[in-house]
Amino acid sequence: MYKIKKPFIQTLVGHITVESPIWLMRQAGRYLPEYRLLRNQAGSFLGLCLNSKLSSEVTLQPIRRFGFDAAIIFADILLVPYALGQKLEFLEGEGPVLEPVDNEKSLSLFKADMERVGSVFEAIGIVKEKLPASVAQIGFCGGLWSVACYMIEGQGKRGFKKALNVEQYQPEFLEQLIRILHDATFEYVCRQIEAGAEVIQIFDSWAGLLKEEKFRRWVIEPTKNLVRAIEEKYPEIPIIGFPNNATPADYRAYVNETGVDALSIDQHIPLNFARTELQIVKPLQGNLDPELLLIGGSRMKEAVENIINKLGSNHVFNLGHGVLPDTPPENVAALVKMVRDFRVSE
Repeated sequence: MYKIKKPFIQTLVGHITVESPIWLMRQAGRYLPEYRLLRNQAGSFLGLCLNSKLSSEVTLQPIRRFGFDAAIIFADILLVPYALGQKLEFLEGEGPVLEPVDNEKSLSLFKADMERVGSVFEAIGIVKEKLPASVAQIGFCGGLWSVACYMIEGQGKRGFKKALNVEQYQPEFLEQLIRILHDATFEYVCRQIEAGAEVIQIFDSWAGLLKEEKFRRWVIEPTKNLVRAIEEKYPEIPIIGFPNNATPADYRAYVNETGVDALSIDQHIPLNFARTELQIVKPLQGNLDPELLLIGGSRMKEAVENIINKLGSNHVFNLGHGVLPDTPPENVAALVKMVRDFRVSE
């Protein structure tokens, strides 16, 4: 049964709330001084993700400071490749670095071992015990296409030329990798839910690299299969999909075809389109430009009011992408107050 006393979950399941619930992608991270202290203790980003005591504390930091309606477990979408046995590290100034996957022999070596990422599930359990009763806990995973991009490319630099070449010239290889990722991601998500996650978000960070039929093949179809598998086992768990940077038409196809319970939209989606083409299908989340949160002030306030007026209470307030590292924490506090204080215009 849905825990509909939590405003965030109420909105995801279609209940009307007086205020828009709010949380932010990357709400825990480098913009918070308390995060930087723990990051130094961990020694590395991956070490922080794999330390349940520290990662649970990082998850809770923005809840204590800002009073968000949801906490998202501090982890990374590339923990699934790590659980499969792919070498992974995060280098300062470069981001993730993986041993590239480029042949069927390398695929045959993959075997999911969720104990390698067991600290994520332990952290969810710790957070569950400490969250206020009204705050929901979000687990998450990467979209299968986006995770495959990193695994093939071996890094996170923009472009993913190698991954796009594989998609064009070796689709059978990509299909094999997607199947492996489906099984591992499903197990990873199930373990999060069993540990206490009440909502799952699927981050397809690089969905926008594909258009139309390719988008349907590598983003919509794998997502639909994953959503179906999760919902068959855990029908009470809402699933949010986020096909970042997709075209409006592809967003529309995604929300209509994947089976997600709610749709997170980036800042490039026009609000009128979001209201008339997407929100009539499922509740929405997101859309505020992270740059406006960085700037703050009157420009942010105008955008906040516009979003709430257009999307109303069938909407979870969030960004169109993650909090930028240089964002002043006081701007985040101001944003939360704006959303809490604002009522949809008559």
